Amino acid sequence: MPFYVKGNSLLQEKLGAKVQKEVNRMVEILNKYETVFVLNPTLSEEDTEALVEKFKSLIESNGTIEEVDVWGKRRLAYPIDDLNEGYYVLIHFTAKPDFPAELERIYRITDGVMRSLVIKR
Repeated sequence: MPFYVKGNSLLQEKLGAKVQKEVNRMVEILNKYETVFVLNPTLSEEDTEALVEKFKSLIESNGTIEEVDVWGKRRLAYPIDDLNEGYYVLIHFTAKPDFPAELERIYRITDGVMRSLVIKR
């Protein structure tokens, strides 16, 4: 059915409202999130970079990355597993609402991830 129907403004309004409603629904599906994860500082530089790339590619395959901010090694606020430092990475991204739970699950089962957090912006 064509969007523009000549001479029938009521039908045009209904179709326009339907299209606008669908656009609004699609916009609501994607939410903005940010995640920060802390990697074990005893990992080699190659292993650390591989984990960062793993999470970046995972997020890109399920959404859109807006910004990646690698903070590097920083002192922890409190010791975790007798370690006083961690390798921090912050990523801002857009994804569907069901993806953050999957990302958190993958953080939990990945060796080398000491702490992680995903929040909706």
